[in-house]
Amino acid sequence: MQIYLDHSATTPPSDEVIALMQMVMTENWGNPSSIHEWGNRAAMVLERSRIQVAHLINAPPESIIFTSGGTEADNLAIMGVARQYSQPQHLIISAVEHSAISEPAKLLEQSGWEITRLPVDSYGRIHPLDLQAAIQRNTVLVSIIYGQSEVGTLQPIQTLGKIAHAHGALFHTDAVQVAGRLPLDMQQLPVDLLSLSSHKLYGPQGAGALYVRDGVQLTPVLAGGGQEFQLRSGTQAVPTLAGFGLACQLAAQDMVTETSRLIRLRDRLFDLLADVPYLLPTGDRLNRLPHHVSFCVTPKPINPATLTGKTLVRQLNLAGIGISAGSACSSGKLSPSPILLAMGYDDITALGGIRFTLGRNTTEADIDWTAMVVKQVLKRLIPCVALARC
Repeated sequence: MQIYLDHSATTPPSDEVIALMQMVMTENWGNPSSIHEWGNRAAMVLERSRIQVAHLINAPPESIIFTSGGTEADNLAIMGVARQYSQPQHLIISAVEHSAISEPAKLLEQSGWEITRLPVDSYGRIHPLDLQAAIQRNTVLVSIIYGQSEVGTLQPIQTLGKIAHAHGALFHTDAVQVAGRLPLDMQQLPVDLLSLSSHKLYGPQGAGALYVRDGVQLTPVLAGGGQEFQLRSGTQAVPTLAGFGLACQLAAQDMVTETSRLIRLRDRLFDLLADVPYLLPTGDRLNRLPHHVSFCVTPKPINPATLTGKTLVRQLNLAGIGISAGSACSSGKLSPSPILLAMGYDDITALGGIRFTLGRNTTEADIDWTAMVVKQVLKRLIPCVALARC
């Protein structure tokens, strides 16, 4: 029995997406910048995809800049704003950002920019008053992740964006984990820049987008042929972006029913594991991604060196269940999670983070089986006396 519960790392591309990409590679393989028939066919595929992505977030198609993924979209947002200024300015991010935001911020800091990293509470949530207090006269950009990939917490983006705008700062959010799972309406959200990724919503890897509100100026990060409205040079990956567009269309069609289903399964898994000793829920249970369940394994009285989050990932993998220890992008490192540290966990506990992220193919039987296996694995790894209640 194989159960995949790592949909925050990547989702399997849907059959419809795979079929469309194969057709485009066979029939519409032209360069969309060419003005002949082959190029025109590819360009039409590209613009249909742009419309589909824009529709998912209720934005005009011309506001969508295609990228190679969420990381490039985040970098274009941060560095594209920063390069507008000849002198270092002030940037605000949160202490729980994805590395695609925190690392560009470090680079700016090394070149003289002032970076404020807003603290979070024990649930990983920012208090709006902290943003209010942090803004300075030279604050040009605020970037706050919408849905935290490691602990599932949703930030109060509506409130935070309004505060940034009230002080004349641009507001960016990484919505990679939110898109396709919760509604995003760019006519209502006070957001100037928003990052998306194809492979988080059943599209192919290697595609993403940055939404840029009309009137927002960016300096390109890549120099070249001037594709994507002069903001992202390089010949577009037409088949991949076609798959991205269709994935967005399918996500928009299914979102209402699928989100409700995922929330039920998410809460069921939380409840089934709620009374397991040494398994501590993380993140905000109320303000949370609909598909996301996370815990810390905390066997301090036993021997914390023998049981980390990665230990449990490996054991569940042997049982045919795929989960993640913290963020997939840092899964090769055995070091405390910076996200959990920012939330107030100590170094040992911050080694124990695990997440179960559900998807379209996840069933109630999968949830029940996974909960049973987790309990059995923990009984095997921790002395039975400590897990008598399991």
